[in-house]
Amino acid sequence: MNVHHPAPDTPLEEVDLFEMANLYPRHTGLPMTVWVSPKGHARHDARVKVCRAHGDRMDVDDIATVSVRPEPELIHGPLPTADLKAVQAWIRLNSDALIGYWNGELDTVDLSRALKTL
Repeated sequence: MNVHHPAPDTPLEEVDLFEMANLYPRHTGLPMTVWVSPKGHARHDARVKVCRAHGDRMDVDDIATVSVRPEPELIHGPLPTADLKAVQAWIRLNSDALIGYWNGELDTVDLSRALKTL
């Protein structure tokens, strides 16, 4: 299997996006794409990146960030109230799987099997 790793001098923000799993609305029940990741080199706790545009888009220039624990809260970027409430509900429904993936206890296949749709 040919695995692509980012160059050693790649900024950490880009490495974080490289390692993230894209989850489309048809699999989450959310109106937009979200990204989740393992901890990697992060200096923060588990969080979910949310594409603010609805649909299967992945626009890294138009995202909001929502924490996973202790409670799902908007920590960066604007997000309409209805979208935030949906993302918070999805995170609560899937917090065990998201934390397991963050901690490296689940791989991407395990994560996809464990996630529940809203």
